[in-house]
Amino acid sequence: MALPEVKAGAEGILQKYDRESAYRRLSGPLAGAVSIICIIWSLFQLYTAAFGVFPPTLQRAPHLGFALVLIYLLYPFKRGARRDHIPLYDFLLAALSAAVTSYHVVFYRALIDRAGAYTPLDIAVSALGVLLVLEATRRVAGPVLVSLAALFLLYGYFGPYMPGFLAHRGYSFSRIVTHSFLSTEGILGVPISVSSTFIFLFLVFAAYLRKTGIGDWLTKLAIGIAGGATGGPAKAAVIASACQGTVSGSSVANVVGTGSVTIPLMKHIGYRKEFAGAVEAAASTGGQLMPPIMGAAAFIMTEFTGVSYAKIAAAAAIPAILYFTGVFTMVHLEAKKAGLKGLPREELPSAGKLLKEKWYLLTPIAGIVFFLVTGRTAMLAALYGIILTVAVSFISRDTRMSLRGILQGLEEGARSALGVAAACATAGILVGIITLTGLGLKMAHGIVELSGGNIYLTMLFTMIASLILGMGVPTTANYIIQATIAAPALVAAGVKVLAAHLFVFYFGIIADVTPPVALAAFAASGIAGSEPFRTGFEASKLAFAAYLVPYIFALSPSLVLIDVTPLEIIKALVTSIIGMIGVGAAIAGYLVRRCSYWERAVLFAGGVMLVDPGTLTDAIGIVVVSLVFLWQKVRAAKDALAGKA
Repeated sequence: MALPEVKAGAEGILQKYDRESAYRRLSGPLAGAVSIICIIWSLFQLYTAAFGVFPPTLQRAPHLGFALVLIYLLYPFKRGARRDHIPLYDFLLAALSAAVTSYHVVFYRALIDRAGAYTPLDIAVSALGVLLVLEATRRVAGPVLVSLAALFLLYGYFGPYMPGFLAHRGYSFSRIVTHSFLSTEGILGVPISVSSTFIFLFLVFAAYLRKTGIGDWLTKLAIGIAGGATGGPAKAAVIASACQGTVSGSSVANVVGTGSVTIPLMKHIGYRKEFAGAVEAAASTGGQLMPPIMGAAAFIMTEFTGVSYAKIAAAAAIPAILYFTGVFTMVHLEAKKAGLKGLPREELPSAGKLLKEKWYLLTPIAGIVFFLVTGRTAMLAALYGIILTVAVSFISRDTRMSLRGILQGLEEGARSALGVAAACATAGILVGIITLTGLGLKMAHGIVELSGGNIYLTMLFTMIASLILGMGVPTTANYIIQATIAAPALVAAGVKVLAAHLFVFYFGIIADVTPPVALAAFAASGIAGSEPFRTGFEASKLAFAAYLVPYIFALSPSLVLIDVTPLEIIKALVTSIIGMIGVGAAIAGYLVRRCSYWERAVLFAGGVMLVDPGTLTDAIGIVVVSLVFLWQKVRAAKDALAGKA
């Protein structure tokens, strides 16, 4: 398949595997009206970032209102419906969405004064609001999260009939819907709070980075740096996708953005099509793990843990490096095993020229890092990043944004926030029921009881739950659910709070490359022309670090910078990287030469020991991996001499 054809089909693949991209393609006055609503929403968010957020309800309700109105205008009732017009009933649903969310603002003082003594109108508005949120979420995020929310609502009502520790006294219909919609513990709770502040701003920041062309520039730069090496296009895909993690919080969008360039190049030099798709899927999924800007769930983690975003990003750095080390190692060894070369020099873009011409495109990302490190809040860092991006765009004619381009950035940022806002709103329903019924403590206690207090079994059960939820629930919602149910169980079993939350965060993300439902791998298979399930299996092998590393940092939290000195950080990083090379070689079945089964087993054991930051395990691991390496070097030298003879 030619590269232009791949790029032409990329949008269709994105719509197929990423529900957030399956929106209406409007034209004329309707498109203009939607654009205006998006721009007003973005300006509202920028205003509150610059001059201070409003009281919780007055900040969150308008944010939710904008999101619901836009979802009903942009997303059809069913995926196969016409996409060039808006039916009358969706105009009605959009108007109702505006009305129920405005209710919070118009009757703000009265609702406070009533202090829970809700009127029949309050109950009716709440019930309608819950239904509108659920339907909007179904359209943009799919039925799984909505079904889960519906089950939780039923659980709130039928509590007395639940078995065992799940039983509770039960709540009336009016109590459930008002708690879900009018309080700040349900739909307008912590998840939508984070969405209405710094998540939205980082999405606008990402939109402006795309407007300046930084995504394409990073891909070209990665190809220029690594494209000529052994298996170069695959290494370029890993580098580009790691960098794209600063631009896109979506695994599928990352696959389509970089994969439309890198997958054809990988196939061109001889990689199997399943492996080419798997490389892009694994690398793109890892983009959400890569600081300084990670997936949206990382911002919500700040609220659940009370840890600043800067510390969360720093804590995630070593695990992210280990993840990409594992993927990069396997890409290199697969190329060596298959005898694949890099791209010819004449086909490579000049990395030096790209840096010389557009080095300033790195300034906004460097600025974000600087603002976070110097103690600015994530919200202010994002705001300054947006200003910096617009400013540096004027350096060159190629990147300069006109007034229209600036407005388009505001519109694209708002559009990209719709899926996150809907998922956060519906996740708020789940969190509200969990707090109302005490389900979180019950489930945490249940997991600990089921595991018999064994920390390994607790982690295993949590991992399985995260992967299963991640197959049908967006990463953000998956994290919120697990943070309220499973993370407390990990903490009760002895895992540090930040390590426990990063544990569920990782497994929620890695569900995108875990069969049988591996959306990132399926999207990559569409570009590669490969069999989806086999591509997913290959991707899960490449992403093995993400299945291993969370167990290590949960047991030895120095990998996430808890209770560790600078010297210990350096030691842990160096030995863990060597360990990931050993693990990658074991899975690939190749180090200096093809590995026997016993060599693979020894390399894997030694690699895991090195990833564990203990001094004794590091010593054993380095000896074991070194011995296999030297053994293979000697064997390779003997084979070479025998071949010459």
